[in-house]
Amino acid sequence: MSEIVKKWYVLRAVSGKEAKVKEYLEADLRNGNLSSDLVSQVLIPTEKVAYLKNGKKVMKERSYLPGYVLVEAALIGEVPHHLRNTPNVLGFLGGMDHPTPLRESEVKRILGKVDEMQEGVEEITIPYVIGDTVKVNYGPFSGFAGTVEQINTDTRKLTVMVKIFGRSTPLELDFMQVVKE
Repeated sequence: MSEIVKKWYVLRAVSGKEAKVKEYLEADLRNGNLSSDLVSQVLIPTEKVAYLKNGKKVMKERSYLPGYVLVEAALIGEVPHHLRNTPNVLGFLGGMDHPTPLRESEVKRILGKVDEMQEGVEEITIPYVIGDTVKVNYGPFSGFAGTVEQINTDTRKLTVMVKIFGRSTPLELDFMQVVKE
C-alpha cells in the first residue's frame, strides 16, 4: 500500500470564526469522525500584538490571515466534503471541486512568518500624538501634567514638557508612565 501524501490547503472561513472552525475540526479528529491519517494539522496563523489600554501594556493574539484556516490533509474520499461542510467554512481557497494545495515555499513562508511573529518583535500601537496633554501616573513626577513634544518609537519613550516650579522642563518618560487627559 502506498504512502498517503498530505498537502497544505486553505479553508476560507467566516471572518472572526476561525477559532470555531479549528475547534470543530479538532473535535472531529478526537471523536474519530475525521481520520488522523488523512488530516494531521489544523492551524490559524496568529501574531502577538501589544497595545496600551488605560496606561497598561496589554498583549493580544490576533489572526495573521483573517478568514483563513490552514489544514494539512490528504483529500481522499469524504475528507474534502467533510472539510467543506464544517460549520462557518465557506469552502476551499482555489476552487471547490479541485482545491489547489499551497506550494511548499508558501507554506514555509507562512509558517516561518508566524513563528517569527510569535517569538519576535512585538508591535505596539502608540495612542499619543505630538501636542497631546498627558498626566504622569507613575514615577517621581506622578500627578504632573504636560504636553507631548516628541515621540521615540524605537526606545518607546515620550518627551513631555511639564511645568515644575513655574518652568517648563522636558521629561523623558516611558509610554507606560503616562495616560491621556
